[in-house]
Formats: sequence, C-alpha cells, structure tokens
Amino acid sequence: MKNLLKIRFPIEWRNFSLLLKAIIFSIVIISTAFIFDKTINKESVIQAENIIGLNFSDAKRDSLIESLNAHLKNYQNIRKAYLSNDIPPSLLFNPAPPGFRIPSKQFHIEFSKYTNLALPVYEEDLAWYSIGQLAELIKTKRVSCLALTKFYLQRLKKYSPKLQCVVTLTEDYALRRAADLDKELAAGKYRGTLHGIPYGLKDLFAVKGYPTTWGAVPFKGQVIDYNSTVFNKLEAAGGVLLAKLTMGELAMGDVWFGGMTRNPWDITQGSSGSSAGSASSVSAGLLPFAIGTETWGSIVSPSTICGVTGFRPSFGRVSRAGAMALSWSMDKVGPICRSAEDCAIVFDVIRGQDNIDPNTVNAPFNYYSKLNLKKLRVGYLKLNFAKNYDLKDNDSLTLNKLQQMGFNLTPVEFNSDIPLQDLSIILEAEAGAAFDLLTRNGDDDKMVKQTKDSWPNIFRASRFIPAVEYINANRLRTKLVCQLNQIMQKFDVLVVPSLEDDTQLLFNLTGHPCIAFPNGFTSKGMPTSISFVGNLYDEGIILSAANQFQKVTNFNKKHPPLNW
Repeated sequence: MKNLLKIRFPIEWRNFSLLLKAIIFSIVIISTAFIFDKTINKESVIQAENIIGLNFSDAKRDSLIESLNAHLKNYQNIRKAYLSNDIPPSLLFNPAPPGFRIPSKQFHIEFSKYTNLALPVYEEDLAWYSIGQLAELIKTKRVSCLALTKFYLQRLKKYSPKLQCVVTLTEDYALRRAADLDKELAAGKYRGTLHGIPYGLKDLFAVKGYPTTWGAVPFKGQVIDYNSTVFNKLEAAGGVLLAKLTMGELAMGDVWFGGMTRNPWDITQGSSGSSAGSASSVSAGLLPFAIGTETWGSIVSPSTICGVTGFRPSFGRVSRAGAMALSWSMDKVGPICRSAEDCAIVFDVIRGQDNIDPNTVNAPFNYYSKLNLKKLRVGYLKLNFAKNYDLKDNDSLTLNKLQQMGFNLTPVEFNSDIPLQDLSIILEAEAGAAFDLLTRNGDDDKMVKQTKDSWPNIFRASRFIPAVEYINANRLRTKLVCQLNQIMQKFDVLVVPSLEDDTQLLFNLTGHPCIAFPNGFTSKGMPTSISFVGNLYDEGIILSAANQFQKVTNFNKKHPPLNW
C-alpha cells in the first residue's frame, strides 16, 4: 500500500498543481481584461492556449477576439440575474417544471378520409398529393408502392442537381423495399398510412450501409454501422427511404460540402437551414415528406422560406438515437410536410420513448380532425407582433383571419428578467463539446464556412466559456421554464411570428412544440409563415388548429412552378 501511494501521490499532486495554475491564470486573464479596458487581446489568447493545451494560428486568434469579448458581455449580463440557491441546473434537461403532469389519456385518432379519390389527370400532379391521399391510392391498389417510388426517384434525379438538396440517393434500397411492400399488400398485410410512402432523411440520421455526412467535409466518408431510431420506426411503419438530404454544415445554415441548397421558389436564394434539403425537397414535390431537426430554428426557418409546413415537437418526444448531437439539451426531431395533418401522421409514427435516448418520454398524442375553435384558449404575443419586421403585413392578415374563423385571440405579454440572448452560450458550450475533437485536431479547417459566425470559430470560442457560467445559464433556463409555463398553461395555442429571433430561442430553450405553416407571400412572390406554439406534450392541439386554418385557406397548396 505504501509503494502504491508513493506512485500515485506525485501524479495526483501534479494534476492538482496544474489545475491550480489554470485557475490562477484564468483569474489573471479575466482580471486583466477588466482592468485594461475590459477587453481580451491576442496576447491573452496565446497565454490561455498554453493553459488549456491548444495552439491556434494567428488568423484563428484574430477571429476569436471579437467572440471572446462578446462572451465577456454574456457573462456580465448572466451574473446580474438573481439566482436563489434552490434553483438547480438543467444537466439532463427536463422541460417540465415542478408539479407538471404529463397527460395520460389517449383517444382514438381519425385522420381525413379520401374515399373515391381520383388519380390526377396529369401524372406530374401526383407530386402534390398529401400523404393521406397517396396512402388511399396505395391501399386501394390504384398506385403500387414501386410505381410511386420510381415516380419520386425520377423527380429527385431531375430537380435535385439544381436544388442541391440530396447528398445520397438510396435508390437500390428503395426499389427493393417498395417491391417487398407491394408483396405484403398483395398478401393482405397493410402496415398503415405510411405503407409504401417515400420520404427523405436529413443527413444526420444514421442508416446502416449509407454515408451519414453531417453536411461537412471532415465527415464526408463517414458510415455509421447502425440505424437511427427514427429510421427504424419509419421502416416498421412502411416508409420507403429515397434519399439522405442536405443540411448545413454540422446543422447550421444551408451551405454544405457540395454547395448551397437552393430554394425552389427562387434558386438564386438558399433554402435556409439547417434542415435545408428536407424543406427544399418537399417544397419542390420531390418527396411527400422529410425528417428534419431543430436546435434553434432549423425546422421553422427553412419551412418558412420554402413555403412548407414544419413541425417541431416538444423536447423529448422523438428519439435522437442515431442522430448527430449538436446540443443534448436543445436538439429536437420533427417532420417537414405540405400540411399540418401530414405532420400529424408522421409524428404519430416517430414519437415515443426510447431507452437509448434518456430524454424521451411517453405521452399520448391526441389529434382532432374537427375542433371547436370557439372553445380554444388562444393567445398571441402582442409586443412581438407590434414590432416592425419583414413579415408583419401577412401576420396581421392572419390574425384577422383567425378571428374570422372563430378563434378568440387574447393579447399576451411575456416579460422576464432573464437575459434571453445571453443564454445562447448553452448551445455554444454543448456544441463545442460535441465537436471537441474537430477543434483540437484542426479538422475544422476543412469546413467550407470559415467566418467569425460559423461553427469553426464558434467551437473555438466555446472553449473559453467557464463551466460556472454554463451551469448558471442552465439554472436561469430552469427559471425561464417556470415563468413561461405559468403563462402557457392559460392557453391551448399561442400565436407567434415564425422568424422572430427571440421567440425562436425562447421556445427552443423551454422545449415547447411549434408548428410553422404558410400564410401568404411577399411582394416578390416568396412564401411566408406564421407559427402556433403549444403546451408541453400537447402537440395535437396546435396541429389540429393549424389544420383548421389550412382547410379554409390554400397557402399550403401552393407550390413553386419549377420553371427554372
């Protein structure tokens, strides 16, 4: 035992000594920054690098300085907020506040029926049929699974090169799969509404035997030897995977290693991101639906820009097992479709608890094809709609339309003492941890975007976020969850502007569900959207309410002419 102690003690002492030096030096750097104009300079960065064991180039150091000084302001604002000792950090994030009860009663769901549905006169129009319509054609054997798969594969090959929305076509798999599903149908086995329905996956979901590139050069050849849970669930339901779709590099924007994913309404513009290919392909009628992910606007934003319906469920409703992790406490999985009911159909398949993802929960999903609008408690964020912003005109018309439909709108003001934008360091810290090795081995240099606001620089800057501030930001997040839920529980639906940055961050931090759906066009003919936010684990209400809006308008039925 004495010999063992002699061996271990010097090692432990050296670790303690190094830690003590790191703490002292960090204090010196920060103190120096406050004393001398409260700024960090290149020399400070160089010294900090020695402590944390990294070595950046001068160019990277110059890029870092602005971000590090911005972080100092984040820390200052976070420290101003009062935190009583009983507010815990959210490490394994749970969006449910203390005392919240997850709904338990599941009712029978009935989606719209399409009996006596006719085939389109022009085959091309099949591209714009809903999932429910396509399911009726397959179930009644007026269209085979194989024929539908070939139809959409042909469209993908024709249009995706210009849209740059596909990373990998899974053609061989899809053709075999569709043929097998036709055989099942002939034998009397019908798996449900998604039987034989083609779809696409954002290329951060693992599918065994195919590349999963995460949109970034360092992972271009990556093949993951297992399937994501979402893929397995869609497979079990009869879905036919046709393509792995583009995404912004490591889930940011619409630029990937093959170029920029284009907007079908105007291919000179990007499709926004990061679920860029998912939104672009559905908008162009290349697929009936696609799966996307959202951490901070990555479903809502491209769905808005591309004129489709995007649905972000409550945090923990859909398993992220087998999907790229960007932020463990903020990542969510959801469908991108052409209607709210299509989103409901897909969500009903992919939702549910998964032992591999500890954040997942079991909760019922109650969708109503008919809804008494006058009994709905509907609020709208008054101050957000009062601002001057690009989509204000269409949003104002939508609020009027909702009132005409029978929605009783109540103005809501959400005033919080929490510095919301400063809590973005939660995402940055988790993303930096998720791609720690990429930063340390220098492979971030291989990424396409190298601006101050792109991932390589954000990852590097995240190394300097103190753990204390990250934890206290999460404690503030817990406080934010409680504050918001006090308001949300008074309503069934909260109407919000889709692309308002504060609301995007707010509801992604708290984990509330959101559906963004088309509500008009700009003067230049580009689509716009509005969003409904719902209570935690109560996705059915906002999907049903959005469906009612789409029944009396035709914005979601519009599609780009594809005449480019």
